[in-house]
Order: sequence, then C-alpha cells, then structure tokens
Amino acid sequence: MGFEEMRDAGDVDTIWLDGEFVDWDDAQIHVLTHGLHYGTGIFEGVRCYDTEEGPAIFRWEEHLDRFYASGKPYNLDIPFDREELTAATKELIRRQGLESCYIRPIAYYGYDMLGLSPESCPEQVAIAVWPWGAYLGEDALEEGVEVTVSSWQKYASSQIPTNAKTTGPYVNSVLASLEAKREGYVEALLLNQEGNVAEGPGENLFLVRDGEIYTPGLAEGILDGITRNTVITLAREQGYTVHDDATISRGELNTADELFFSGTAAEVTPIRKVDNVVIGEGTRGPVTTDVQQAFFDLVERRTDDHADWFEYVEI
Repeated sequence: MGFEEMRDAGDVDTIWLDGEFVDWDDAQIHVLTHGLHYGTGIFEGVRCYDTEEGPAIFRWEEHLDRFYASGKPYNLDIPFDREELTAATKELIRRQGLESCYIRPIAYYGYDMLGLSPESCPEQVAIAVWPWGAYLGEDALEEGVEVTVSSWQKYASSQIPTNAKTTGPYVNSVLASLEAKREGYVEALLLNQEGNVAEGPGENLFLVRDGEIYTPGLAEGILDGITRNTVITLAREQGYTVHDDATISRGELNTADELFFSGTAAEVTPIRKVDNVVIGEGTRGPVTTDVQQAFFDLVERRTDDHADWFEYVEI
C-alpha cells in the first residue's frame, strides 16, 4: 500500500516539520540536503495501538532514548527536547483522528553544503504518522512467511555503528529485501561477517529449540530492538528460558523447531520456510504462538502489565 492509499484510508494530511505543523504535500526539503546525499540522518519507527483507554504509543520513551543516542556518533544534536517531540506526536495523532498508527520521527542534516563533514548544516527534524497494518502481510502473523538468506552481509560495528538507527546504512537492508523479493520470498535474513545469523532487514530473529528461545546477541552486529527486548521480557515472564546473547549458525536455521521475527513493523511474525526448507511443522509453532499472544494481549491492553510502557493520547 502506497502513501496515497494510506492517506486515503486514514485521512492523513499533516506532518510536523521543524516545530511547525505543515500540509503533507508541503513537507519538502532542498534537493541538496546533506542527508539526502550522504544518508546522514537518524530515525525511529514506533507503533500506536487502539485500546479501550484510547490510542496508546508503545514504549515511546525507549524509542526516544534510542533516537537521541543514535545522533551521538554523527554529532547530530536534535534541536528539540523530549517533551516537544512527545507533544508534537500526540497532536499529530489527534489532528488525524487516528486510533492506531505508525509513527516516524526523523532527524537529519539539512541544506547548506555538500562536503562530507556536515558540521555547518542545520539539524532538522520531522514527524509523520499514518495507518499501517501488518508489515509482512495480513496473513503473515498466523501463517508465517518464507525467507531467504541474503547474499548481502550485515555490516560490522567497526564500519558503521550498529547500535544507531541511521538512515544511510539501511541501504544494506534495502538490497537484501529487494534480492529476497526478486527470488520470490517475503523477506531476507542477513549473516554477519563471521557467517553467523544477524537479523532481518528490519527485524530481529528468534530461534526455538527444545522449548528454549535463542536470539543473536548484540556482539553479532544487530540493532538492539525495542520489540526484541519486549519479546525477551514477555517470554521470560511466561517461564521460557531465553538466551539473548546467542550465536546462531546458518545451519541451525534449518534444524530449528521454530523461527520468528520481531520488530515494530513486523511485531511478532512466524517464519515457516528458509530457502524452501520447512521450519518445524511449517506452521506457527506453540512457543511462537505463546509469545505472539502475550505480545498482542499487552499492546492492545488486554492486560494491565507494564503500564509504564504506554503513552496515551487523548483524542
């Protein structure tokens, strides 16, 4: 679904840009913007869920923590404080009348010059919200997806900070995703430079074996996903043993009992095949089902647990 279809579905017509609410079509930048040419930007992806108490932004504070931290390696000082970004985001949701939505804050070096060092370029910030359903397909949450191991490797933290959510390096994810779709798969998996499993283009990976859960550790070059952290917490609360610093070889993918993705966009999505090898029974497994159910019970507020993870919006 393209932006125009999503706008039609949600009557989305406003973006917050550098402290002002502007018409969606007027939220423009100069063609010589530094971030456009060199990928010098940082961003977040956040979901707001429809609950009985109103729209609830999930783990907003943690996303803000990472947003500000992501700018540090690039000397990108976000010229708005947390309270301003929070107020702007809530007002956007109110103005659009959205009960649930995806939230995209982005900060980047703007227009001034095109030398590699952006030190004289202004720091700019924008926030957009729009309706967005299941990222990997409406049936994916139940039926699972088919993925392929990409020929593109995940970059190492010695090359680009892997703990920062930076715009430029996501070309790595774009290449992997394009390759997967050309080959008829829904999504990709990337290996790191040691040949071990890192993550999906926009998701963290979990493996289930003998009733225990494994996920690659930060040393494998993954992004420290907020949904990943949520899944680890919920799974442990359910009594599962979770190994959150695992090294997973490519071969272990084929012999796993279950595999699933986690991510803000992907939420908790089962994987039913890797390179046409059926995983487990080829369906959403029991552990994945438990974790997925706990996740949606939480974010849709069918439980009072982790109340501090939610920021409510008064419509």
